Order: sequence, then C-alpha cells, then structure tokens
Amino acid sequence: MTLDPLRQLVLRDHDHECGGFGAAKLCVKVVAVADLPTRVGHFRIVAFWNNRDGKEHIAMVHGDAVGASAVPVRLHSECLTGDVMGSLRCDCRDQLVEGLAAIRAHERGVLLYLRQEGRGIGLVNKIRAYALQEQGLDTVEANLALGFRDDERDYAVAAHMLHSLEVRSVRLITNNPDKMRQLAEHRVPVVDRIPHVIPPNEFNRFYLETKARRSGHLIELVGGENRRMAEQSDPPIVAGMVVDGGESPA
Repeated sequence: MTLDPLRQLVLRDHDHECGGFGAAKLCVKVVAVADLPTRVGHFRIVAFWNNRDGKEHIAMVHGDAVGASAVPVRLHSECLTGDVMGSLRCDCRDQLVEGLAAIRAHERGVLLYLRQEGRGIGLVNKIRAYALQEQGLDTVEANLALGFRDDERDYAVAAHMLHSLEVRSVRLITNNPDKMRQLAEHRVPVVDRIPHVIPPNEFNRFYLETKARRSGHLIELVGGENRRMAEQSDPPIVAGMVVDGGESPA
C-alpha cells in the first residue's frame, strides 16, 4: 500500500536533524498526521516537533499541498482568549475560522497554528497587557510598558514547517507585512498576498486601528463619524448587543 505524501513525511523526518532556521537555529520535523473533520470542512492535521521550545505547532492541510507552488497559506498565532474563550477584545477567533474557510475555498492550502500566545509574550503577560489597556494604553504601548517589543513573534518556525511540507512558494493570507518579510528571509518565496480583514466589533475596533496605525498592518482606515475599515462588511451581531433598539438574539 502506497503511503500518501503527508505520511511519507513522517517516515522521512524520523531521524531528521538540520542546522536550523533563524537566530535560535530552530529545527522542526513532522511527527504525526491524521484526518481532522471540522465545522469548516475536512483537513489533514500535521504535528511538528522542534528542538528548542518544546511547543507543539501544527499545520492544517487542505488538498495536495506537498511539493506545490503558490499555495494559499495562513500563519495563525495561538490566542487562548480569542480562539477558545471567544474574546471580543481581538479578532483572532474570526481570523482562525475565516482563514480555514479561505483555504477551503481553494484547491489546496495550509494553515499553520503557531504556539506564540500574545504576539509571543505568553498568556500571563497578555493578561497583564490587557490590564494596562484598561488604563488607557493601546496594545503597542502595553507591550512596551511590560518590557517587550511591539511584536515578539518569530516566524522561523513557520518557514521551517513550510519547508518540511515541501511547499515551494506561498500566497500569504495576511495583512501583516512582517510575516511576508520573515518568510522571504527564510527562503520561502511569497508570490502573492491575499488580504484577510475581519469586520470589527465595538470591543476590538480600536485594537484593529492600532494594528494599522502603530504596527504597519495593511488595513486601510476610513475617516468619518462612523469610521470603519476598507474591505470590511458591517460589524457582526454579537449576542447581547443592542441592535435597532432591541437586543440581538443569542
């Protein structure tokens, strides 16, 4: 019986060692593959081991991505408060779900789920940053006040994961130019960018505006009394919000 390309990667990487990617010389290898039906559609889930931080990064693969070029790819950093708890302070859960849906809309694609909570500062520090934001700081100012950079994430692990999947080039689903820059630095050609803008709500609008104004994300802000972002539809209805004089349905 012939193994599918993803399972062949597990055998290939059994004894894999390399010089690593980035300043930390991070090396990853494919260690397990399984089917994963989701609410968005069917994916293959690929688990990676790495030699540095003990974090278990994964890839969600749709279609025949191994060895392919111009593969739609989304890099998603873990966000427990958003992805799991449904926080409205960020757009992370929507970014995750819509990223998977965008990939399913193509013939093939990959979403990398990277264990880089809070832009790389960790869960506890992210909550500390939340507390500072409640005192009037924006997301950038809060990170700086805690002694971190605006964004501590390192996409060397993502680049190595894509190399391990033998992806030749990517169409990156992102608004973040730093992701494109870092992948290119690690020899992952980015041949196109697919915008990935999520409609804001009343709780995360300032957060999204800060991304554009302070962090250089490619989100166009539009002026006016009812300011909103280009490429976005109306804000989503959230359970409990007052809409047109009444409460929205749960």
